[in-house]
Amino acid sequence: MNRDRVQFLLTAAGLKDEERTGWGLSGVESPESVADHSWGTALLCLLHAEDAYVDPGRAVAMALVHDLLEAETGDLLPGTEDKRERERAALDAMFPDDEGIRGLLEEYATGETEIARFVKDMDLCEMCLQALKYREEERNDDPLDEFLLTAEPRLNTDTGRGLFRAIRARYGDGA
Repeated sequence: MNRDRVQFLLTAAGLKDEERTGWGLSGVESPESVADHSWGTALLCLLHAEDAYVDPGRAVAMALVHDLLEAETGDLLPGTEDKRERERAALDAMFPDDEGIRGLLEEYATGETEIARFVKDMDLCEMCLQALKYREEERNDDPLDEFLLTAEPRLNTDTGRGLFRAIRARYGDGA
């Protein structure tokens, strides 16, 4: 890392306070943070990596950093006009010389490896699990079906689809 390590860690710690944008837009009060989501994704990777025949250590590492750039960009929704450019600038600013983390982030972004596809599926399943949690806690007035409906067609692995089916069954027929 070319940056002062303590400053980097303080910047990354900002993810603990960065609320996930989609939940707020859907009326969820006090939504999870980006750090909460990354931890949940990492846990799903740890629990399901062997079923997907991927390296658990690499999958967990990728999950832990998959939203790290949001410490610089904020939580940008998919389809944000300049999202890729802002993420590229954040990647270059945060990791100009750190090939390890930079490599994980680039692998995740391209989604060309089996591990990246698996982690992306766990990311989507974590979002669906969070929708289920909010539904069961009755933390918003509107149904969160859209999160399950948009996730399902984006799943790419048998492990991801199986976990999604289990979450959806518990969620009920609303989705």
